[in-house]
Amino acid sequence: MTDRWGRILIIDLSSGECRFEELDPDTCRFWIGGKGLAGHYLFPEITRSWNDPAMPLVFMTGPLTGTLAPASGRICVMSKSPLTGTVGDCSVGGSFGWQMRKAGIDGIVITGRSQILCGIEIYDGNVSIEDAGWLAGAGTDELYSRLKEKGSVACIGPAAEHGVLFSSIMIDGTFAAGRGGLGLVSASKNLKYITVRGTGSVPVHDKEKLRSASEDIRRLVAATPALTGEHGLQNCGTAACYDLISCRRMMPTANFRKTFFSPASSMNSHAYSNAYKPKRYGCKACHILCKRVGEDGTHLPEFETMSHFSALIENDDLQAVTKANMICNQTGMDTISAGSTLACFSEISGEKLTADRITGLLLDIAFGRGEGSELGQGSFLFAKSKGCPNLSMSVKGMDLPGYDPRGAYGMALGYVTSTRGACHLRAYPISHEILRKPVATDRFSFAGKARIVKIAEDMNAVIDSLTACKFFFFGCSLEEYASAYTAVTGAETSAQDLLAAGERIYFRDRIMNSKCGFTSEDDDLPPRFFSEAGSSGEGIEIPALNHDEFLETRSKYYRVRGLDQKGCPLRSKASELGLEDLL
Repeated sequence: MTDRWGRILIIDLSSGECRFEELDPDTCRFWIGGKGLAGHYLFPEITRSWNDPAMPLVFMTGPLTGTLAPASGRICVMSKSPLTGTVGDCSVGGSFGWQMRKAGIDGIVITGRSQILCGIEIYDGNVSIEDAGWLAGAGTDELYSRLKEKGSVACIGPAAEHGVLFSSIMIDGTFAAGRGGLGLVSASKNLKYITVRGTGSVPVHDKEKLRSASEDIRRLVAATPALTGEHGLQNCGTAACYDLISCRRMMPTANFRKTFFSPASSMNSHAYSNAYKPKRYGCKACHILCKRVGEDGTHLPEFETMSHFSALIENDDLQAVTKANMICNQTGMDTISAGSTLACFSEISGEKLTADRITGLLLDIAFGRGEGSELGQGSFLFAKSKGCPNLSMSVKGMDLPGYDPRGAYGMALGYVTSTRGACHLRAYPISHEILRKPVATDRFSFAGKARIVKIAEDMNAVIDSLTACKFFFFGCSLEEYASAYTAVTGAETSAQDLLAAGERIYFRDRIMNSKCGFTSEDDDLPPRFFSEAGSSGEGIEIPALNHDEFLETRSKYYRVRGLDQKGCPLRSKASELGLEDLL
């Protein structure tokens, strides 16, 4: 390994103590970085409550962060999820990880609880804990505007301060560590913000080898239409998925009662481009730049947000979607859970939500007012309180994102095997079922999906540990990133070595969830998907999922993952992976 990787800043907000510790090279190699190393700090405390002062909130970079490796500017934020009670981690963009490494810091582990609302300010090796009482109730946009001169900014908004279970940590204004409620963990520690600025350089073992590996990655990305084509992410952002999912008749609509939204053609990427004349921006060290900002400064929604604030709640007002996105970003709320909770509310109450009602409910949620105080607990607890938990479209309490599982059977499996609840990014079967990358598979079949999902989970776990971007892997592979990793660290590493590390990391997630009481009973979809068909049409049939076939495929997944039939980790598999001490 290089001379300086594995330098971790430990902050105890109860005592105010700040210190550095150096991880040994073997630990760094074993867990890689990012998600892998963050879990190294979470694991000993996982059975505690999320709001226990001893529960760590971890910000972890990857070994490639701060180098010229493409798409390496992301960071992993991890703690125990207040929304689900599972492992809670998010891969998030912006420049926070970049600035950390320039400051000589590879990870930040925060424990304790400050007696006052506070902020952490880091400048190179200097760390201070500041009184942030004057910022109580401030929105994330205001915080970023006031603090950006101090470097990259991670902060929470009013939603976290008012106890919203799906509150976010916002980085640099518009990048969200959104899913699972990590903003509430920060609020429980009385931590309003962190700023970090670095002026140093990041050591690279072999700069020429890194340059060559980076050129290979860029070349493969340039040859991938899904990334750089006319309708790819570079030109349309993630909104490129909107028409594609709509024409496949798998757009979650009316709280997943339907799978087709007839006004979709007026709510797509082209419609936003006409309305807002956007330009591109994105994460540090990325040339795809998949985020969009209008010429008037309006930050445009990502695909999931577009989907959930239009089709899912049957809203055909484009401006209402952008306003909902703005409210969620400024108050610090996950847009997927926010939209899904509104959809659940609409179905239970029978109320058709107008544009003004959408805005009003979101603000009420963020500030804990009236109906919003109930909705701020998320769709599952809200539906349960109304006596109809099956109307929450969630797994383990986390709401399904913008792909109806009846239209992509690998995604159906991926939702339930995801360790943080319904998540498309743990395996992202949409890649091969819809985008046809790396190869096409039949989206209406469970054949082969158990092994495909397991391998994809391992791969994405190591991508989140390198803190790279998953989208780049539409075009390149772990082979190119193994070369980059070897060049940066000096540790000779193959693609298979990285994939093996990903398997360790994901299996440890299953161990942590098992310790928290999760079993196969939690690895299931809401009954609606097995009893109600989707919106067939235009030659496409969207039948209900067959529950027996689904359970058989889940059973196959358990076998290839090394779990028993209750979904709990087998000791024999733990030993094989070198994790027997964790059971």
